[in-house]
Amino acid sequence: MSDSPAGSMQVRAYLMGLQTRIVEAMEAADGGHFISDSWEKAAGEPLQGQGITRIIEGGALLERGGCGFSHVRGPKLPPSATQHRPELAGAPFEAMGVSLVFHPRNPYVPTVHMNVRMIAAKNPQGEEVCWFGGGMDLTPYYGFEDDAVHFHRTCKESLADFGDDKYPRFKKWCDDYFFLKHRNEPRGIGGVFFDDFSELGPVRSFELLRSVGDAFLKAYLPIVERRRHMAYTQRQRDFQLYRRGRYVEFNLVWDRGTHFGLQSGGRTESILLSMPPHATWAYQQVPEAGSPEEALTRHFLTAREWV
Repeated sequence: MSDSPAGSMQVRAYLMGLQTRIVEAMEAADGGHFISDSWEKAAGEPLQGQGITRIIEGGALLERGGCGFSHVRGPKLPPSATQHRPELAGAPFEAMGVSLVFHPRNPYVPTVHMNVRMIAAKNPQGEEVCWFGGGMDLTPYYGFEDDAVHFHRTCKESLADFGDDKYPRFKKWCDDYFFLKHRNEPRGIGGVFFDDFSELGPVRSFELLRSVGDAFLKAYLPIVERRRHMAYTQRQRDFQLYRRGRYVEFNLVWDRGTHFGLQSGGRTESILLSMPPHATWAYQQVPEAGSPEEALTRHFLTAREWV
């Protein structure tokens, strides 16, 4: 990879291939079919570019799951992308990425999110700079130690070749980022998260991005297979829907990716593919003492060292 347009096309080819691999694997696990919705931004809109939204609804495994690829260009970086790069405020930009959220039907199978992306812009000197971001995180409704350990161990292994500091840094970054400040609670058990990342140079930083993206199926599918056939009752279903409400709150209130898409004039249907099909809210609901529901908040929804 280089700083040239050829480098940009290399990132695009990887991302499109990653989307295909993940969708095919999840179709095999679900037994259903993701529909493919190709889109292109019309002339005169704030953004130019295209993408492919792949989505399944009402599957045997996935109640709703979306995996989207987008590659867009715009005349002015939105505020959500320049918080740490004020010198690029208002600069023309190019952004591409793959983002997914899978909401399983069974409450014992956790929701999962993964995103990998590249943004490039021109600084005031007219030089192109690019940076990478992404990661993955797990949101269980019922906690299992072995699932959490497996997920974090896979994340750690994906970063092992890039320095011993990367997993501890990105793990803490994930814990800090996926946190509902208005609730004073984590969204899930975390994983890894990084943003505005270019410290290894364009080639090596892109290699790190690929390693994280390639680790997703290894991190998630074994958990799916362990939990998908567990029997559940309406009690577990009700708690799943209640906790999904927290997921919606985070995505709409705090998520920078959602804000970036909406602020830049992105495609709303694709931006909001992360929303669950059903969610509920309850006033001051408190889990019963000693229950599995209480165990989630007491033992799992807290910053822990899993590996």
